[in-house]
Amino acid sequence: MEISEVFDKLQAVVDRYEELNELISDPEVIADTQRFMKLSKEEGSLRETVEKYNRYKEVTQTIDDDEELLRETNDPELLELTKEELSDAKLEQSQLQDELEVLLIPKDPNDDKNIIMEIRGAAGGNEASLFAGDLYNMYVRYAENQGWQVEVVDQTATEVGGFKEIVLMITGDNVYSKLKFENGAHRVQRVPVTESAGRVHTSTATVGVMPEAEDVEIDLDDKDIRVDVYRSSGAGGQHINKTSSAVRMTHLPTGIVVAMQDERSQQQNRAKAMRILKSRVYDYYQQQEQSEYDANRKKAIGTGDRSERIRTYNFPQNRVTDHRIGLTLNKLDKVLAGDLDEIIEALIIADQTEKLEQLRNE
Repeated sequence: MEISEVFDKLQAVVDRYEELNELISDPEVIADTQRFMKLSKEEGSLRETVEKYNRYKEVTQTIDDDEELLRETNDPELLELTKEELSDAKLEQSQLQDELEVLLIPKDPNDDKNIIMEIRGAAGGNEASLFAGDLYNMYVRYAENQGWQVEVVDQTATEVGGFKEIVLMITGDNVYSKLKFENGAHRVQRVPVTESAGRVHTSTATVGVMPEAEDVEIDLDDKDIRVDVYRSSGAGGQHINKTSSAVRMTHLPTGIVVAMQDERSQQQNRAKAMRILKSRVYDYYQQQEQSEYDANRKKAIGTGDRSERIRTYNFPQNRVTDHRIGLTLNKLDKVLAGDLDEIIEALIIADQTEKLEQLRNE
């Protein structure tokens, strides 16, 4: 993409930003709460780009003025000051240009959403379920560091500890943007607590990350959903409900099933089941679109397929490796304690770099 095309895109952003400012000042728009919030959100998302572009134009004007002054003046002191200012302005102009290119990368519309995260023990029996528990603790600690809220929506614990499956709702600022790259198979290499000979075993757990679907984005038709109610089994046979409070929802077009018995009342279980069902169906259709996209263009950090091995956690060497970007860190203990920033930032940069390359080649 030529530099002139970059500026054309930036001017289009400015034009849209000015239009949005007019719209959100319109009494009719203000009266329509949903539309006002949607437009305000879009205006906010463009603000940084517009401010940087305005600053870029100011710096470019400074460069033009300084170059003209250098051609016209003979004053040694003024020449020295102007050269210094010109050098600083050119450096800032270059930095702003790089930042503006990144800001022009098409944004993932799901980045600012909350997520449903599903962690499942996969290959490795009891050890896989223990590792699923380790991953759960890792993400909870990371979420706490980010100031996010975590709610356990559903879980199936195992007798040895850990989980066969655990489903979380994580809410806060830009949750999906930071955790979307966690989708996939996570592999652990360590000596299981049950292994008397001290041999290193390999097990896996899968992580699914789905943006929470909003009602405006996906409208599930009642006739497409079969709802079955049954009695909750309770925890280990205890506290068995005498009423049918557990709920199983099946989305007939996709075959996606959600069962919920975590809450005491059927109404609460229905509400939770519907939240997860909407997110899973939304994710299902998005995955279909992504598969079509990936058939035409290979992504730098993988397809997001949950069967794809993305990361290895090696306990004997205190090492974690993200295979998609070739990143290895010798601080597995800190990563499992929730220190995921270095990995997540590297994945975001890799994704931005790949998208920027696509943008420049358009």
